[in-house]
Amino acid sequence: MAKTLKTSGDYTVQAGAGYDSGSGLNTIKLDARFVRIPGDLTIDGTQTVVNSQTLTVEDQFIETNRNNSTAGTEDSGIFFNQGSNNHALFYYDAGNGEFQLGTTTQDATANTITNITLGQLKVATTPSDANHATSKSYVDGLLAGGAFAIGFRGDDSAVVDVTTGNSVLIAGGSNISTAATESDTVTVALNQNLNDINSVSTGSSNGDLILQANGTGSIVVDNILTFNSAASTPTANTITKLYNKTAAGGGTGVFFVNSAVKSGAEDELISKSKATALAIALG
Repeated sequence: MAKTLKTSGDYTVQAGAGYDSGSGLNTIKLDARFVRIPGDLTIDGTQTVVNSQTLTVEDQFIETNRNNSTAGTEDSGIFFNQGSNNHALFYYDAGNGEFQLGTTTQDATANTITNITLGQLKVATTPSDANHATSKSYVDGLLAGGAFAIGFRGDDSAVVDVTTGNSVLIAGGSNISTAATESDTVTVALNQNLNDINSVSTGSSNGDLILQANGTGSIVVDNILTFNSAASTPTANTITKLYNKTAAGGGTGVFFVNSAVKSGAEDELISKSKATALAIALG
């Protein structure tokens, strides 16, 4: 038989001394198959324990840290009980202004998270939007397929920083290959010997190729220096220009010009046999 209790004012049920402060030792138990509260429910205690197996919430959003009134000073999030293991945790780190997830030795009574071991986050392999997080396998696939580009900016603060012990490899086979799509200049400094280099050429038409030793060092050719083709006589100036032409009176085919020698007229280096013959002839 249904019963209704009506009152014109507030109605209080007391269970033991200290009920006003929440420190009473007695319990109020509602023993029913279903308990329904049609109005709002406010719980002013320090802890709410829900022992049900399934929690269903109609609200679209769940608010935590409700009474926080200061900006950006309190951490808040969700703990996941892992039994004897450390708790799992997903929370907003107010001090760093970022979301973090992982495991912690702290529990849900903590006010600030000071101990966390960051965990792994698994996402869809292929993102469907440019702003989606993606997986390592997706990025590895782009790198392996050559569809991923790393940009290096010139002379400003936006740079790619390579830490100690790491390196950036710019390579194409056994050669070094670079490409620029803007006006910035990329400088590659080589601090080691170059090996397996078959050809060095200038990048501009009729441009000079300069080999310059450091300080008082010299350009050293350890093996044979070959002139592949005959050259036209260059214009003489105050430096010596050495070049190859059809052999003439000197018998070598190696010529030179220098404006300070014979008024810049072309001359040929003389061979040992020619020099010997001239020495004999001149006595």
